[in-house]
Amino acid sequence: MFEIVKLLGIGIILGIANVIPGVSGGTMAVVFNVYERLLSVITLNIKKILSQWQFIIPLGAGVVFGIILFSKVITFLFTSYPVPTNMFFCGLIAGSIPLILRKIPQGGKHTLRFSVVVSFAAAFTVMIVMLVIRPRETGIMYTALSFGLFARLFISAALAAVAMIIPGISGSFIMMVLGMYTTIIAAVSNMSIPLLIPVALGVVFGLFFGAQLVKYMMARIPSQTYGAILGLVAGSLLIIFPWRGFVESSAEGSFFITLIVSVVSAASGFFLAYASSKNET
Repeated sequence: MFEIVKLLGIGIILGIANVIPGVSGGTMAVVFNVYERLLSVITLNIKKILSQWQFIIPLGAGVVFGIILFSKVITFLFTSYPVPTNMFFCGLIAGSIPLILRKIPQGGKHTLRFSVVVSFAAAFTVMIVMLVIRPRETGIMYTALSFGLFARLFISAALAAVAMIIPGISGSFIMMVLGMYTTIIAAVSNMSIPLLIPVALGVVFGLFFGAQLVKYMMARIPSQTYGAILGLVAGSLLIIFPWRGFVESSAEGSFFITLIVSVVSAASGFFLAYASSKNET
């Protein structure tokens, strides 16, 4: 029973993360140590999927619950208390780093260690580039489905789903880059079935393709893959960290109060993530 409640809670967090631009659902899966297990059940093997129903059902229900019901709560927190909320997620991400480090083999050949460092540096650089080119949402919302919009929704959802599988990269961020974030979020909020059909098809296609890619890399080059995941996760801190929020609070004269609350929020997130994974390998 405890495991079911735990998976439901993790699913809610994954769902919330996937609707927030800049926050990676893949990163949250790593934080709570369900990433590899989640990848393993994204398959065309129906027998394997059914054998993992005790994992899939509570986690999936939590994701849906988080997206539909808690997205408004988290949107309120980001709107009203952006700095402490962002710092909580920063703490969650930082708390997962020890777990990722434990998954990278220690020692080994010189060339192996070098390749892990290169993988980390390359992935970290990708996150820096994403920080520099971070888009501003245009706010355009499409409501009438056409063939062209169907194709754009399918492609945007598929690419966003691939991004969800990769820790550190936000699926919502990809939707913003492609100008579909407002339309898709509104379609979910309003339960617009015609618009949600291409979105759902794109998500299923993207999840399967992305999962196969990551599983292939983990099977062939596990150390380098985890080195890259570490780079993506560490780099995502640069994107989520509320740089502007601290500057604005300083200008408003509330810097120290904001700082104290933010430190508490970050520490809470860190210990939540660390405690949930300290006994995992």
